[in-house]
Amino acid sequence: MDLTLRFRAYPDDLTASEAWRHIDIHRQIRNHAVRDYYHAEWNDRPSAYDQHSKLTVWKREWPTFAEVSAHAAQQTVSQIHRDLTVLKEHRQNGRKVGRLKWQGAGDFRSVAYQSEGYDVDHNTGRDGYATLHLSKIGDMPIRTHRNLPETDDIKRVALKKETTGEWFATFVIEADEPEKPDPKEIDRNDCVGVDLGILSYIHTSDDCSVEPLALSDEYDRYAREQRSLDRKEHGSANWEKQRRAVATARRHIKRKVLDFQHKLSSWLVTEYEVVCVEDLDVKPMLETSQSAKNKQDAAWSQFLSLLEYKADLHGTHIMSVDPRNTTKECNRCGVKTDKPLWVREHSCPACGHEEDRDLNAAKNILDRGLEQIGAGCSESTPVQTALPAFTRVRVDAKRVVEAGSPAA
Repeated sequence: MDLTLRFRAYPDDLTASEAWRHIDIHRQIRNHAVRDYYHAEWNDRPSAYDQHSKLTVWKREWPTFAEVSAHAAQQTVSQIHRDLTVLKEHRQNGRKVGRLKWQGAGDFRSVAYQSEGYDVDHNTGRDGYATLHLSKIGDMPIRTHRNLPETDDIKRVALKKETTGEWFATFVIEADEPEKPDPKEIDRNDCVGVDLGILSYIHTSDDCSVEPLALSDEYDRYAREQRSLDRKEHGSANWEKQRRAVATARRHIKRKVLDFQHKLSSWLVTEYEVVCVEDLDVKPMLETSQSAKNKQDAAWSQFLSLLEYKADLHGTHIMSVDPRNTTKECNRCGVKTDKPLWVREHSCPACGHEEDRDLNAAKNILDRGLEQIGAGCSESTPVQTALPAFTRVRVDAKRVVEAGSPAA
């Protein structure tokens, strides 16, 4: 499996200026390739291989294109076709998608090299630092806060300039994927159901509740910086300085949320062998809900993505279950009970079961996940019931027949 490592880069002014110039040339190559793709007939549009061959012609026609690494230019073109593949998949799934857009100055902020055109020197004489060499750009120190493999073990390198002005180098390496345990051998105590919410960011089936982040102060700061930017003359030196202040405030929010989600997802995949979560479609929830701002701040899609990739790193099973009626159903008898959002307790009118509504939902999520994967189930002969074989797992206790008794 591929593992992505991100490090802070510190290019000097000359190298940073050259890197940004190269990135802008790659932006022009990208725009030209996109235009070439869409100007062709729909049944004769060029492939990535075709446009790689056209790069030689384009370089003669526009000599600026020849100033960047030829290998990096091919990666820029290849990225276009990867994006087109993603758009095609979304279209096949019934989503409305448009075309690839023209990118203006400053919209394109990275350059990538794959398999060649880069080198990492660990012998810099400075602890915690290495030197990254990129073809036709130059050398720059990077802070290695974690182990960085040798050049031969690196599959891909990308250099990006954030809107705050910071530079980051990203490395893709091959990592061994641990073997996941057999679901039939997993104990139920090593499995957990996770209910995502707003009042509690998560509530587990073990009755562990994690409160959401408090971001009101950060959003107030971001709003103040944005109002100050609106009063500046667009394009002036003061406007550019304030634009970076806005980007810094926004970055602080993003990093705080990401750090919180990293820690929470790491705890789940290391503490449990099976984690059951809701398969949420967040976009419609943001379009129709009155609490869309709170749901957007929760960044559920990002949290679920982190959970899935960390599960692969730690050998943990992630089960996505249908979220419908997980809050309404009683975990004890299965009877559905409608309840408004402000009612925080589940009270079943059929069996009298009472508990926190989020805890009840988390237990339902766990049951559905275990039913899908077959984990935490005893291999002993189950008791007989008076119901057909396709009946739900939760049945009325009056209809269960003790083991060894004649069938009802």
